[in-house]
Amino acid sequence: MSSVNTVTEQLTRAGQVIEHDSFAIIDAEVGPHDYTEAQWPIVRRMIHANADFDFNGQTDFHPDAVEAGIGAMLAGGTPVVADVEMICSGLSQPRLGHFGMKTHQFISDADVIETAKAEDTTRAVQAMRKAHRLGLLDRAIIGIGNAPTALIELVRLIREEGVRPALVVGMPVGFVSAAESKDLMAGLDDVPWIVIRGRKGGSTLVVAALHALLSLAEARQKARP
Repeated sequence: MSSVNTVTEQLTRAGQVIEHDSFAIIDAEVGPHDYTEAQWPIVRRMIHANADFDFNGQTDFHPDAVEAGIGAMLAGGTPVVADVEMICSGLSQPRLGHFGMKTHQFISDADVIETAKAEDTTRAVQAMRKAHRLGLLDRAIIGIGNAPTALIELVRLIREEGVRPALVVGMPVGFVSAAESKDLMAGLDDVPWIVIRGRKGGSTLVVAALHALLSLAEARQKARP
């Protein structure tokens, strides 16, 4: 087994073999799908992260999503803004560092908590607003895997305040407003997005999607003359 990638692969040959064998099993068992050649590695890695074939069909892409994500990574220094620390912890720092990318999340900041209490909103809403005040949302990759209210607030910021992220990976999980928040995001045409329809989602899936994009970005980088 060989791969053109080095930075975005598992660090040991044994790990690489296990991961690639897992991908081969998914390819063999998944059945038909309508994803493009560029989209399928992202969905496959999400299936791999949760051993759940439901993401074949439930994962939806804006037509420009994959190219927008790869382009933002190749541009270098693109921030990743997350709704929760779990996404920041789950992302590979060497893989991000290869593209000069850093993660940001504000969910537990004292000012975020204080304002959320004062305004009777969620911390996730205030964390998105803080990221906007700090100028981190425009041209950023935004990953939301836990809080539907963060995604709803992001949609508001896009519609009402002209925020323009490079890509939104919107995959909040839950029973209250989770499906609705993703439908709102998918209703936008002028900002690229990747969403999971329905109630399923989670931070591990955001991490999986971003790792897949990092792998695609490294392959594109190495293919350049």
